[in-house]
Amino acid sequence: MRMMNTFPLLGLCIGQVAPLGPRGVASGIVKHQVHQALMLSSLGLEGDAQGDTIKHGGPEKAVHHYPFEHYGAWREDLGEHDLLMAPGAFGENLSTMRLTEDVVAIGDVFALGAAVVEVSQGRQPCWRLNERFGRKTMSREVQNTGRTGWYYRVRQEGLVKPEDTLILLDRKAPEWTIQRIWKTFYVDTFNLKELKAITELPWLAEGWRSYASRRLESGRVEDWGRRLDGTELASRQ
Repeated sequence: MRMMNTFPLLGLCIGQVAPLGPRGVASGIVKHQVHQALMLSSLGLEGDAQGDTIKHGGPEKAVHHYPFEHYGAWREDLGEHDLLMAPGAFGENLSTMRLTEDVVAIGDVFALGAAVVEVSQGRQPCWRLNERFGRKTMSREVQNTGRTGWYYRVRQEGLVKPEDTLILLDRKAPEWTIQRIWKTFYVDTFNLKELKAITELPWLAEGWRSYASRRLESGRVEDWGRRLDGTELASRQ
């Protein structure tokens, strides 16, 4: 599928750390649209924060993008839901239409206002989505559907406005879509050829290349339970 070149923002979203869900876990997943310009630095948008800075945020996950057309698919799956009325439900910073995991690829470079960003990795959903939606299986559903969104690293810092447009500047590996890597990690999990190629993809975040390397070395698929179900959190309570 051929990618278009320009994608107007439907939402520019940020959030501060606050108690999430019945257990009151500190999280920055609750994002709200803003109506003023924000500075985008190598660590993310001005005013945005993460509750767990070890597993979330950082230079390789500075900006999270989630396609707004997925909201319609989720309404079909879940029924009407208050969170699905406006961008921000999935903890995303950017919302657009016509830009999805089947066309976006690792190493794609976009101008965003005065900033320049590059696709670094897909999103690995975690149990905070369960807390956010009040649905125990939400993170697994996000992973299973491939409606995950993706992250950018920041190549050039700059001011970003809600009315800005993402403009495609360069494609370094258009064949390596977010969907292709998702399929290898979560569907065709022992495709050794794909896993080996992922370890050698220079524009992919190091953490994801290591993820593929560990699977090749161990010969087994990782236990996703702690990440998806929050069993680690439950054991501490």
